[in-house]
Amino acid sequence: MYVPMHYMLERARLGKYGILAINCFNLETAKAVIEAAEELHAPIIIDLLQEHLLTHLDCQYVTSGIIRMAQDSNVEVAINLDHGQDMEHLKKCISNGFSSVMADSSMFDLDTNIKRTKAIVNHAHSLGISVEAEVGSMGAVSGDAWTNQDMFTKPDEAIRFIKETGVDCLAISYGSSHGDYPEDYTPEFQYDIVKTIAEATQVPLVLHGGSGAGVAAIKKSVALGIAKINVGSDFMKSQYEYLKDAITDISDYPVLIHHTISAGKELVKQYIRIAGSEQKSVIRKEEEYVIKHESIARSC
Repeated sequence: MYVPMHYMLERARLGKYGILAINCFNLETAKAVIEAAEELHAPIIIDLLQEHLLTHLDCQYVTSGIIRMAQDSNVEVAINLDHGQDMEHLKKCISNGFSSVMADSSMFDLDTNIKRTKAIVNHAHSLGISVEAEVGSMGAVSGDAWTNQDMFTKPDEAIRFIKETGVDCLAISYGSSHGDYPEDYTPEFQYDIVKTIAEATQVPLVLHGGSGAGVAAIKKSVALGIAKINVGSDFMKSQYEYLKDAITDISDYPVLIHHTISAGKELVKQYIRIAGSEQKSVIRKEEEYVIKHESIARSC
């Protein structure tokens, strides 16, 4: 069933488990993620990165097919715009059927971040659509933007942000980075940031850069209040590694691509088990999901 992600995240926060949000960019990657969730009966989030949509395939083309897969699924599936930084593109994604969006204005000062995010929250909530935001700065393994102490989320700013914007969940920086970590490297986390924000706000928190974070770090983060775990690099790497090994043996391109779905699916299932969301999907009656946007309502 196709739903906004706040339905599943609040339940995950209270139940002390995490829900995976996997970065996808086409129908095949989305199919792998949804099938993995179905096999483990887990709620799941399809993250579509703004950069991918603008560079590879526009949201108006890719979203409808994924919505149909979500609609036909026997588990809860949300589609979330990941790191939406352009206000007009955010609204376009909402109008094209996204059930959730991340309004990322973390590059601005706190007051501006609040103002920009609140505008999207007001628009999205009037349509029954979830909103994620970010306070702090998430690093990237590539380049010079590794997460460091100066980039970590300040709890008092996050608490104020949540209260003034009404966001459904908040991505916070406490040690992880986007991208693929070097071999034998494990990031160090400051869990007190998660604990302080979670206890003060009782709002689901989000870990970006879940790839390579480590089993222990994910489990501890979930226990403290992380309800959404973003994984992109490990998912794509699992498919790339399969292609690298199989491309000389399989000459039929459709068969090759089909097998990448299986490779990606197994990786997603591993993370679902780590986060504890196996057997946690709940399918309610359609009328219990309050979604007012026409294109989404038609899909549910």
